[in-house]
This record gives sequence, structure tokens and C-alpha cells, in this order.
Amino acid sequence: MTPRERVLAALSHREPDRVPYDLGSTQVTGISLAAYRNLRRYLGLPEVEPTIPDVIQQLAQPDEDVMERLGVDVAGLFPLNAHNWNVVNEDAGEYWRYTDEWGIGYHMPKQDGLYYTVVHSPLSGPQTSPAAIAAHSWPNCGDAQRIEHLRQEALAIRQQGRAVMIKGVLAGIFEMAQRLRGTEDFMVDLIADRPSAEALLDRMVQCKLDFWEMALPELADVVDIVSEADDYGTQISQLISPRMFREVMKPRLRVINERIHQLAPQAKLFFHTCGSVREILPDLLEVGVDILNPVHVRATGMEPAALKRDFGNAVVFWGGGVDTQGVLPNGTPEQVREDVRRNVEALMPGGGYVFNTIHNIQADVPPENIVAMWETLMEVGRY
Repeated sequence: MTPRERVLAALSHREPDRVPYDLGSTQVTGISLAAYRNLRRYLGLPEVEPTIPDVIQQLAQPDEDVMERLGVDVAGLFPLNAHNWNVVNEDAGEYWRYTDEWGIGYHMPKQDGLYYTVVHSPLSGPQTSPAAIAAHSWPNCGDAQRIEHLRQEALAIRQQGRAVMIKGVLAGIFEMAQRLRGTEDFMVDLIADRPSAEALLDRMVQCKLDFWEMALPELADVVDIVSEADDYGTQISQLISPRMFREVMKPRLRVINERIHQLAPQAKLFFHTCGSVREILPDLLEVGVDILNPVHVRATGMEPAALKRDFGNAVVFWGGGVDTQGVLPNGTPEQVREDVRRNVEALMPGGGYVFNTIHNIQADVPPENIVAMWETLMEVGRY
């Protein structure tokens, strides 16, 4: 099987020759710069200056020699900036600082900094209003420059035999609302000022629609998977109640997802949401989610065997291959092997599974553990 055939079989709930493997096709299935450099050295590959597809998380985009060496089956398309904005790092003494096109400020310590953290939310404060939200300076999410050269990249990925994934232009609507308003203020708004909270969410929805309605008519025929994301889970529960999710978030996700399916009917919809989300998983399936990531198997209610039993015929699981919080950074290679074997054997039967870690590989993960993970997948992931 070609890599793309392998992925498409898994997405159709058929068993391919082996479980497909993803490394870096999205900003939530990737590897940090530090871990990537260490992995290249461990594999005996020459040093390179990696491309950074996600500035905030400081991720590396795997180079072709790594993709080929590890048999990666899918690659990603990452939208560019709008024509009137670029990432500029400012020297702020002990920190690097930048402001994104939404007006959100971030900084990263120069010494031992691993990623950027939000330090300024432009709509934060004791009170807001739908009018204040409308008056904010919003980026042009439908700027065609965002997809410049992406068609050529997609065709090159297809030529290499891999499946093609495209990500959206911003984080999830719930996450972006928190970045813009501040998490505490936005959570209070959901209870005390619902009109303002919904006005902000609706602006995020419109941005997503503007982007997909510009991008997918140009790219749908060369894309296999469309990626969306929004974090609703914690380690033990959800960030908002299932009732509030169904009242506020679910209808808006339906609008976005239905439009994506209309514009790219042959593509599968990948949805990333961290943490314990079993209780709202049926709702996500109702609004058109085809693929669940990252399958946070160490969170409450996310045991892989139970998820596969209860939802395996309805959704593809993408991730969940190894405990990225505990075992992968802190365990021995043998402990990594045991964890991978247990998770893969639970999730792979009948297809409907693509291997990845639970979110990104962090900077402190030893390269020998990454290789142990991959070797175990190649051993136990064959049908």
C-alpha cells in the first residue's frame, strides 16, 4: 500500500497493511524544536534549520529525510499570514515578545524558553459589549495570500504518495475567545454576559467560514483531511458543562463543520480536543466530526478499549498511541514499548485508527524513547 492508501483505508474503517503513522501533519500532532533536533542527531541525520509551522508552540516541521526514515504517512498544509501582517519577534530584555494579527501579545523567556505564553488579551477587562467586539481590529481571514503555494505543496505531497491534511487559520472558537478576552473574563461572560460571549464566538465562526470558503474551493480536490480544533476537556472533566457546551458551542461547531463538508465532501473532518471529552463525544459526532484527536487516554473516561468498543464504528481515533505526559518523557524505552503496545492493540482492530502521540512531543522527550515508540508501532501495528 502507498502511505495515502493506508491512511484512506483507516479513515474508511478498513484494515490497511499496518496502522498509519503521523508526525507533524498538524500543530497538534507534532514535535518540539528541541526534541526534533535531538531526534535527528540520534538518527545520525545532518543538522538543519527546521521550518517552524507554529511559532507559539515552537514546533518543527519534519524534513523529508525524517519522514522517509520513519515511514510517515501523512503531511500537512499550513496556511500563511495575511498580506498585511508578519510574525516579528521583539527583543523585550529577558523575553522574546510578539503580537499576533489579532492583537494578542505573547512572550517567551530567552533563557530556556520552550514556547510562547499569552501575556496580553486585547479585549480583557471588567466589561465588554457586542459593540466593543465589533469595533476591534479583526484580521482578514479570507485573504487569498493565506493559501499561496499550498496547492503546489499538496501536489508535491501527493507525488510523494502521502495523504494531505490542511489546518485552519486560527485556533478553535472557544480557545480564541479566551485568548482575546482572557480566560477568566470569557468564562464569566458565558454566565453573566451571554450576548457579549456569543458575539465574540460568532466573530470567530465568521473568520473560520471566511477562510474555508476562500481555501477549499481552490484546494478540496487535493486535500484528504480537513483539520479543526477546540479544547473542551481537562484531565478529569470538561472546561464547561455539557449543558453549556450544547447550548453555546455545539450549534456553532455545526455551522463550521457543515460548511466544510459542503465545500470538501470527499474529505474527512479531523477534530482536536484535549482531555476528558467522552461525555460530549456523541455531540461532536452529531455535528460532523469524523476523526477524534488526540485521544487523551490518560484522562477520565478516555480508556482506549472502552472508547473503541463504544465509538469505534462511528469515529476514527487519531492519536492516543503513548502517554505523552508521563511515560514518553519520563519512562524507560521498555516502559514506552509497553504503553504503545497496550494502546495500539486496543485501538487498531477493524481499522479506524491512525497512530500519533497524545498531543505534541515535548522538548524533554529522550530520542531513544521516540525511536522505541516508533519501533513498537512498526512491530505491533501490522494487520
